[in-house]
Amino acid sequence: MEGIDMQYIRGIESYSCGERSAVTLGKFDGLHRGHQKLVERVREYAKTEGVRSIVCAFDMLPLRERMHMPGKVLMTKEERADHLEGKVDFLVDCPFTEKFSEMEAEDFIRDILADTFHASYVVVGTDFHFGHGKKGDVRMLEKYQEEYGYHLEVIEKERYGERVISSSYIREALKEGDMSLAETLLGYPYSVTGIVEHGKQLGRTLGFPTINVAPPQEKLLPPNGVYLGQICMDGIWYNAIGNVGVKPTVTDSGRMLVESYLIGYSGDAYGKETKIRIRHFCRPEKKFADVQDMKNQVNADIAHAEAFFAEKAGYPE
Repeated sequence: MEGIDMQYIRGIESYSCGERSAVTLGKFDGLHRGHQKLVERVREYAKTEGVRSIVCAFDMLPLRERMHMPGKVLMTKEERADHLEGKVDFLVDCPFTEKFSEMEAEDFIRDILADTFHASYVVVGTDFHFGHGKKGDVRMLEKYQEEYGYHLEVIEKERYGERVISSSYIREALKEGDMSLAETLLGYPYSVTGIVEHGKQLGRTLGFPTINVAPPQEKLLPPNGVYLGQICMDGIWYNAIGNVGVKPTVTDSGRMLVESYLIGYSGDAYGKETKIRIRHFCRPEKKFADVQDMKNQVNADIAHAEAFFAEKAGYPE
C-alpha cells in the first residue's frame, strides 16, 4: 500500500473519480493517533476490497471567519497532505462554507457519500456529526446504509490513560510546552514547516550560525522559549536547538520566528524549505541585557543540547 500516488483534491466539487470507495471523514486537525485508526481502516478496505481510499477533511476556516472566531491549527493543509502522501488515493479538502453548512444530513449522505464518493465503506468515529445543525450522526448513517449501498464502520476513540486522544487534548499539551505528551498523543513529533529566510546574521558573527523560519500564520505554536529537536535539511535530519518567539534582545518587531542552530550543519540554507521537529522544552524566551549576555546563554544552551543528544543514543527515532 505504501507508495500510492495520492491525489490532493481542493473542494468536493472537484472530485470526479467514478470508482467505488472507502471514505473516512472529519476535521483531521493534527492527524493524531485516533485519526490514524480511521485512515488505516480505509486503507485496509482499499487493499482487501479493491476500492479507492479517501480521506475527506473538513476545513473549518470559512466557518471561523464567518463567526469571527480566531483560531490556530495543529496542522496546515499542506502538512496534512504531506502526512498522507503515499498512504491513500485521495485527500479531499471540504471547506465548511455557509452553503455546505446548510446541507441537510440526508442530502449529505445521498449527494456526497453516495453520488460523489460512490462509497462502499464509510469509516467514522463515534462522535461524528454532519449536516445542518449537526443532525446527522452514526445512527443516521447506520439507518441509511442499505438504502445508499455502503457499509458503516464506527471506530472507538483511541485513549491515552484515562483520556480520549483529541485535538483539544493535544492543544492543552502544547499550551503547557509538554512536547513529549503532544508527541505521544500525535504518534509523531510536533513539527513546523517553512522556508529559511535571511536574518541579520548576528548568530554567524557570534560564532553560532542559525537559520530563521517564519511559521505559517495559522499554525499553533508552543509557548515562546528554547526547544530541542531536529531539522531536516536537504533530506538529512540534524539535531538542533532553537528559539520559538520574537527574539526580544535583537528586535522589537514582534514577528514570530523559529531560529535554530543545527548541530553539524555548515551549508547554505537560505531559500530552502525545511521541517522542524519541536521535541523538548528547555527554558522560556527572555530578553537579555545585551548581546554578550545573550551569547553566553546561547553557548550554554548549545552545550546543553550537545550533551542531551549525546546521552540520547539513537535520538531522533
